[in-house]
Amino acid sequence: MALGIVMLTSTGAFAEDNRGDVYYFLKRQVIWAILGVSVCITVSRIETDYWKRVWWFFYGMALVLLVLCFVPPIGMRINGSWRWINLGILVFQPSELAKVAVIVFLAWWFDKEGRAGKGFLKGILMPGIFLVPILGLIAMEVDIGTTVLVAAIAFGMMFVAGVSLWYLAGIMSLVFVGMLFMAMQIGERASRLLAFLKPDEYRLSEGLQQWQALIAFGSGGLMGLGLGEGRQKLKYLPYAHTDFIFPMVGEELGLVFTLGVVLLYVLICLTGFWIASHGKDRFSGLLGFGFVLCIVLQAAVNIGVTTSVLPNKGMPLPFVSYGGSNLVICWFMIGVMISIYRRARVLEVEPEKRLLENRPVLRLRV
Repeated sequence: MALGIVMLTSTGAFAEDNRGDVYYFLKRQVIWAILGVSVCITVSRIETDYWKRVWWFFYGMALVLLVLCFVPPIGMRINGSWRWINLGILVFQPSELAKVAVIVFLAWWFDKEGRAGKGFLKGILMPGIFLVPILGLIAMEVDIGTTVLVAAIAFGMMFVAGVSLWYLAGIMSLVFVGMLFMAMQIGERASRLLAFLKPDEYRLSEGLQQWQALIAFGSGGLMGLGLGEGRQKLKYLPYAHTDFIFPMVGEELGLVFTLGVVLLYVLICLTGFWIASHGKDRFSGLLGFGFVLCIVLQAAVNIGVTTSVLPNKGMPLPFVSYGGSNLVICWFMIGVMISIYRRARVLEVEPEKRLLENRPVLRLRV
């Protein structure tokens, strides 16, 4: 997050919508950062069992807010998409809350069902009844990327919960074909796919961002041009302070820092999965796995898009890109992970009982 604030200081001054204030985005991001860290500290003090009891609140709130996106003047349409809600004092994306709702619901569901949740009925069909409304509303916002992300998180949690891989592969294939068909029906999304397949032909239109991002990475080289010396932010690379801030890291700070950012996400992934695997119960483990998967997948998609490995999709880089909704939700997830860690189940082997019972003894260490 510190790196994100530094890069926002460098790039935000040249953004088109900074309202004449070179520190406009920086000041707002610092406020969101303070709020996010405060949420993290508060959540880290809450027992994970609490989230099991209030899963319905997250789910209901996510549904209501997603519907309000289509109700003006509360709902806001920006760049052809209904993804934002304006409450006067703040503007945020309900799809960020929907990610939390889906993860908490699935953790509660598979914890409740136990072994019965591995079958098709209770492992795929019944939880799918709850997932379809949220996925459908996000897709209706014309946010196909987030729809695919939430679906991928759901499938990952189902796999960890023990649902048959054959069931998941079949459903994933249907979802992928459906999303691809929907994307091809929307002119802008279809053009992005074509720009990904033929970058040279679309480098001045739909493929402009990715083309300029590659120029930024190439210009930075190993050590970068120097902090504040980047050229792509000078109206060449659109949204350099939000979804395409990673190329600015590469241009100004070089390959060393971009690889360092990737390493940090790898560490979040490894330590997060370790914490989840040592959760005090099944619910904590699934909850932790879902939250870590959400953060890591977002980072992977953003890095993949900005390096032209994936088709263009407006998805922020967690903790680095400008955006309050995503930043606060990511800190919320980290707070829950800290809570799971503080109450983690640590494997302690007592020799006498191991000889008698031939199994380790699991204890809680606070």
